[in-house]
Amino acid sequence: MKLATLKQGGRDGTLVVVNRTLTHCRAVPAIARTLQAALDDWEVCESQLRQVYEALNSGAFTNPDVFDQAACHSPLPRAYQWADGSAYVNHVELVRRARGAELPAEFWTDPLMYQGGSDSFVGPRDPVRALSADWGIDLEAEVAVVTGDVKMGCSVADAAKSVRLLMLVNDVSLRNLIPAELAKGFGFFQSKPASAFSPVAVTPDELGTNWADCRVQRPLTVHLNGALFGQPDAGTDMVFNFAQLIAHAAKTRELCAGSIIGSGTVSNKQGGLQGSSIANGGVGYCCIAEVRMYETIETGKPQTPYMQFGDSVRIEMLDATGASIFGAIEQTVQAYSG
Repeated sequence: MKLATLKQGGRDGTLVVVNRTLTHCRAVPAIARTLQAALDDWEVCESQLRQVYEALNSGAFTNPDVFDQAACHSPLPRAYQWADGSAYVNHVELVRRARGAELPAEFWTDPLMYQGGSDSFVGPRDPVRALSADWGIDLEAEVAVVTGDVKMGCSVADAAKSVRLLMLVNDVSLRNLIPAELAKGFGFFQSKPASAFSPVAVTPDELGTNWADCRVQRPLTVHLNGALFGQPDAGTDMVFNFAQLIAHAAKTRELCAGSIIGSGTVSNKQGGLQGSSIANGGVGYCCIAEVRMYETIETGKPQTPYMQFGDSVRIEMLDATGASIFGAIEQTVQAYSG
């Protein structure tokens, strides 16, 4: 099943069911006006939403609405919880190597996670806005899950059962603000502006065998200024799966329905700078910082610039037939004007 939120009907938008090919949709106010409302009453709403989904795919509706990805907000325009992990330890290891620091052994057994701002996400076709390009604007292409209610201290097995929906995310980072902020010892805040999620959220069954062991087993494609920048596989080198990340988040607190848990930047282990880029036969990158890390390790300094005003990014995941699963995040970097 595929669900989206249109930018109409108030701050939380209007929930629509989208057909499998992302061409048509139908609002379902009699079932749930918003996605959060559907998640709050998932046991009742899911079967009703699936009936609409099946009818859309079978052509039972004579005049379905045309689905426009540009009219979408993030599936949850705001959420009660947005916690982003760092499940691809290769990415973390590169960051630390670039600054000459060792990777603590516990990073392989205990996930990293930060609590992001969830009061206001931006739409998948909205710009990335910043006051200054000197902040080091970077994309971060990730996969995320939306949960149902999760009990405190839940097992990994129970956490797996809580996954309701899957999405893609651009978790923008302001890299030049991060060092000073982390040096204070209190985590990210100013360096993490609003994230954008894919136009469509899908139930795990939509991926078939590509959803296995609570991992999405498909390449995540990133284009930077129109050129292919990365296509690492989201299931490869993911040290902590989503069930483990959810259980980690719920160790000392309950998670409410509609909580979003991110994978962190998708990253595959590769053979250094010369073997990692798309041009050199590698799978590329899901953030600019990663190629800059390789450059620093191998040449002594980074060479690839962060995003500037006017730069664009496209993040998408295709199925085995080449069809888009979640729709595409397409964003351009703009100066914030208030």
